[in-house]
Amino acid sequence: MDITFENSGLSPEILKALGEIGFEEPTPIQAQTLPHLISGNKQDLVALAQTGTGKTAAFGLPLVQMADPDRKGVQSLVLCPTRELCIQISKDIESFSKYTKRVSVLPVYGGASITPQIKALKQGVQLVVGTPGRVIDLMKRKALRLQDISWLVLDEADEMLNMGFKEDLDTILSGTPEDKQTLLFSATMPPEISRIANEYMHDSIEISVSRKNTTAENVKHTYYMVQARDRYLALKRIADMTPDIYGIVFCRTRRECKEVSEKLMHDGYSADALHGDLSQVQRDYVMNRFRIRNIQLLVATDVAARGLDVDDLTHVINYNLPDEPEVYVHRSGRTGRAGKNGIAVTIVHSREVNKLRLIEKKGNFKFEREMVPNGREICEKQLFNMVDKMENVDVKGEEMEKFMPVIYKKLEWMDKDELIKKFVSLEFNRFLAYYKDAPDLNITGKEKGRRDKSGRSERGGGGRRRDSNNFSRFFINVGQKNGLNPSKLIGLLNKQFRSEKIDVGGIDIMNNFSFFEVDSDFKEDIPKAFSGSSFQGIPINVEPANAKDSSSRGSGRGDRKRDKGKKRKRTFSKRR
Repeated sequence: MDITFENSGLSPEILKALGEIGFEEPTPIQAQTLPHLISGNKQDLVALAQTGTGKTAAFGLPLVQMADPDRKGVQSLVLCPTRELCIQISKDIESFSKYTKRVSVLPVYGGASITPQIKALKQGVQLVVGTPGRVIDLMKRKALRLQDISWLVLDEADEMLNMGFKEDLDTILSGTPEDKQTLLFSATMPPEISRIANEYMHDSIEISVSRKNTTAENVKHTYYMVQARDRYLALKRIADMTPDIYGIVFCRTRRECKEVSEKLMHDGYSADALHGDLSQVQRDYVMNRFRIRNIQLLVATDVAARGLDVDDLTHVINYNLPDEPEVYVHRSGRTGRAGKNGIAVTIVHSREVNKLRLIEKKGNFKFEREMVPNGREICEKQLFNMVDKMENVDVKGEEMEKFMPVIYKKLEWMDKDELIKKFVSLEFNRFLAYYKDAPDLNITGKEKGRRDKSGRSERGGGGRRRDSNNFSRFFINVGQKNGLNPSKLIGLLNKQFRSEKIDVGGIDIMNNFSFFEVDSDFKEDIPKAFSGSSFQGIPINVEPANAKDSSSRGSGRGDRKRDKGKKRKRTFSKRR
């Protein structure tokens, strides 16, 4: 029997709310999940579905249905990785429960005053949606008691692990009863998710609406191959070639995110940034502007973009490839939603072709290479777009008529051809000037320094620039004798940084000291981050290796414990 909202067991009150929202029939993940949960089956559940498939309703509707308004204590806890996602889930559940009397939902997250959240909990709520850090704060204050909850939902659990929340999850789960039902919802299925299921869940079943690690069929996957230093120039040409673009540009780090967005805004593009350094007020402001299309390009990190729910994106642009294929799948799933077509664009250099092939294999699709457009192509595109806008502009007849005699008199000396050229040139001259003699950015195997008409290198800046995959080496004054090993060193890095992912290269653990490598983009941040910190009671000193490296090698050679697989890329997450 086909599952509908009407025959799924949902209450009339919830059905009425769904009707107002515009939900007509369940999505595949909802059709499989609703009967299992509403029937009262207490078996733990792992549900896999890509972004935009309705996961929130899949667990939110049953939680509203099963809530007991006569019980004042918290009955359901939904854990999610970011404030944005917390707010979005809470709003969705509130809309589901609009006509369900005396059932309330409370979002709890950092960046907002904890006092109103404590007050609301004392008054009694049935459903709590929260980020791990704030949930633990409320537990410590004994404002949030989880010993009697019936349902625990882990939403975006893979991302919570990537952000370093494993210890927080352990703390929260230890305060929940054994007989609760645990529901894990995720867009991807990396090995970490399997470990969560094995460690935290019992006799769970798995529901999947499609093959793992596949992307939407209505998303076109393209890539442009340029020199690494030409990424930004390629991004501008992609935007200029698509005047009506509305998309997210994904960057690897918050620093890169800030740099790219600032360059775009400086160059006159409708853009802004979303990253971990923004306050909640700033983030809300940027996200609201993006939702109403006051911003065409939102430059974001993967973590910051969680919870941003927009259905009509035309493009997702990977300024850099993510480290994991599953992350690419998640990114590309933000376009081509609600039955619309979308384009996932990736800017790569020649050394990243193998990563493209791995993503193709994991995602079961093919990338199409496209050539970065040249100046003539962009100018033609912009010209025709301008003419189309002029043809379709709404003329305010009566108001314009009063000004027309003056305008006719002012312009009567020009003929039609000259008049058209001048009006078009008002907007078009800057494209003609910028792209005149613009170099070819596509990798051809014969790459030389290229300069635009003004004599500036279009690659941006003189001198050698590091590729973002290079590492900088640092000295740290603790080693094996102090109990340090590679895992603890990465944990130490995690503790000092609390936002995004940074690549870690080689780790050399010696007797009295150690060396480690991190992405060169963060070489200025590392010493500052460790200032004033300690390990096992020992004040930590971290500084660039250089002289320390060579002078210390001899003294520690016999005791060195070199981490196997030096130069292997690792990632530590800066937790929110």
